[in-house]
Amino acid sequence: MARKNALGRLSALEISLIVLFLLMTAVSVALIIVLALEWDSNKQSETVEPTVDAPANTYLIGVGRADCTGPVADIPLMGYANSKQTARGLHTRLFSRAFIIDDGNKRVLFVTADIGMVSQRLRLEVLRELKVKYGDLYRQDNVVMSGTHTHSGLGGYFQYTLFMITSSGYIKPSIQAIVNGMVKSIDIAHRNIRPGRVFINKGELLDSNLNRSPHSYLNNPEEERNSYEYNTDKQIVIMKFTDLDGDGMGLLSWFAVHPVSMNYTNRMVSSDNMGYASYAFEQEKNIGFLPGEGLFVAGFSSSNLGDSSPNIRGPVCVDTGAKCDYLNSSCPIGGKKACIAFGPGEDMFESTRLIGENIYKKAKELYSSASQELHGSINFAHQWVDMSDETVQLNSTHTGRTCKPALGHSFAAGTTDGGGEFNFIQGDTDGRPFWDFIRDLLVGPPSRATKACHRPKPILFSTGELNEPLPWHPNIVDVQIITIGSFAIVAVPGEFTTMSGRRIRQAVKQELDQGPFSNTEVVIAGLCNIYTHYITTYEEYQIQRYEGASTIFGPHTLSAYIQRFRGLAKAIAQGTVGDLPKGPEPPFFDDDKLFNLIKDPVEDEAPVNTTFGDVLEQVSSVYKVGEVASVTFVAGNPRHSGDIRDKTFVTVEMFHNGMWEIVHTDASWETRFHWEGDKGLSNATIEWYIPRSAKTGTYRIQYFGHYKQIQDNQTIISPYVGSSDTFKVTKSFYY
Repeated sequence: MARKNALGRLSALEISLIVLFLLMTAVSVALIIVLALEWDSNKQSETVEPTVDAPANTYLIGVGRADCTGPVADIPLMGYANSKQTARGLHTRLFSRAFIIDDGNKRVLFVTADIGMVSQRLRLEVLRELKVKYGDLYRQDNVVMSGTHTHSGLGGYFQYTLFMITSSGYIKPSIQAIVNGMVKSIDIAHRNIRPGRVFINKGELLDSNLNRSPHSYLNNPEEERNSYEYNTDKQIVIMKFTDLDGDGMGLLSWFAVHPVSMNYTNRMVSSDNMGYASYAFEQEKNIGFLPGEGLFVAGFSSSNLGDSSPNIRGPVCVDTGAKCDYLNSSCPIGGKKACIAFGPGEDMFESTRLIGENIYKKAKELYSSASQELHGSINFAHQWVDMSDETVQLNSTHTGRTCKPALGHSFAAGTTDGGGEFNFIQGDTDGRPFWDFIRDLLVGPPSRATKACHRPKPILFSTGELNEPLPWHPNIVDVQIITIGSFAIVAVPGEFTTMSGRRIRQAVKQELDQGPFSNTEVVIAGLCNIYTHYITTYEEYQIQRYEGASTIFGPHTLSAYIQRFRGLAKAIAQGTVGDLPKGPEPPFFDDDKLFNLIKDPVEDEAPVNTTFGDVLEQVSSVYKVGEVASVTFVAGNPRHSGDIRDKTFVTVEMFHNGMWEIVHTDASWETRFHWEGDKGLSNATIEWYIPRSAKTGTYRIQYFGHYKQIQDNQTIISPYVGSSDTFKVTKSFYY
């Protein structure tokens, strides 16, 4: 009553002044909050602590995606080790996708990128950038970096000699695009972190992978093989991220299949089947956005895919259609080159879509039905290990050792997904004296100790004993596990075969199966942190097919990894991670010690009576949905466009409401950009595979590029735009 009387004694003017003062105070506070948020957005890279507190039984979650596409001309593609397979255009853009999970005390970061694999140099460069931006928030022990293993990503981001040879060197524009893309995806995830929930789910995906070395797999113990229904892992595992309202933020998935649907004849940069799965999921969730845009992030990560191929129709002799030799994957006519495995589609593009679509649809089903929510603390453990000198306790009385790195003769044979050169064959335990003679002349023979250590592998290159101009292979390797509640991610540094991955999962689960970690779901994340080729079981190694010949640390490699990952899991379970030795740090070689064999492109020229962007072959006037619109332009070398991240070479535009509206870019599945160039003369052909969902109307295709000219000893880079004639799209289509 007293308060009411006091207010009653105030005049209307005084009450108005009080109200005005309160409003001004509220506005000032709101302005301060807005400015603080804007400052945090601009300065987020300097923020090293969680910006919000995690409510009870939930996590802080951040997701981010960024373009990591590098130069799409002249640079060797990474995967088939074919120096002649250089980029000649763009099929789909490459993206890095980052996922941050924080329990309010500890934080982990998982990055999956559309690249062949994570190299040691790439990881070290990204961690250096994160150190500058975030201090000690993101480190080698709580950050996992994984490559999807597309064989149509760009090479040139390794610091060891063997990989520099096969990728024509250390190519700064290539690695810088990946580093910048990965860091940007992390920046976005960090900036968008907010309270949320995490669910997991798993299921079986059939008709999407095939064991390409079944003879090796059959050498594993029968009792062990009988524990599994298939000779490849059919299991797909997903993590579902939502905010506290249940709105989807992202998806992270693992499935064991090689992204080699785009075969060794491909010359366009492509994210392959895993990239298509991400593309399809994100397009469905980010309605109204062009590819690469929108808040929802869907990452599809590699797993134990070492012997798992998407070419599910299997290998046949292309000349006769007969089955290939079972052990050697060879044919009477044409040898191993004639023994090729095929995917489910009519060509590699359709096979890529079909396998990617299978993965996407199963992930979508699991995402929709996911009900197992993760709770509990976050933990992680990491070590550097010298894998060239590990003692392995094989049983109670016997030990074994790993070896200095070496590649066997069957490494040069390739696989049924892409055969190698010359007369090398898979399953070779004898070697080829002629090639040993050539090797001895060029780089020198392997030592007796290395030969004995790797037996029965006949050594083609004793890379661990080659150090010019730099070591040919790494010795120091990352081993790492992160756990989110009852979910464990085992980050493996290479391509584990099906059974190798199963043994790792089982070993880690046994160590974690206690206390809060009982019934932990364990997933293998492949090609993480550093690349060390393949890891087979001891039994598979004896067969010496491609995978065994590429197990560089010898027959006890898997046993050494199991021993190490058991140690990490045990430390997490017992809370003794702090007692683990860090191990020997890997080297970071100075740039001046790295070599680059890729020359800068020459000055661009346009044919007589043309200029850059002119049309050489025009579109037709009318297309039906299901047909392909194609136009060819006078072009410059795409490398002259510099950093192409977050840009586009191509737009497909529809005339709508008096304006041109972009409906596709070069990040779209429906577009293909082919580039051809020789001695400064280039052309660019743009194809639009008109989908059945295309609206009827008037369209045009535009091409954006740059050309280089030398004037007065100065290099001048100039932009240009080419535009096709307009054309109509009608709804009539062919079935």
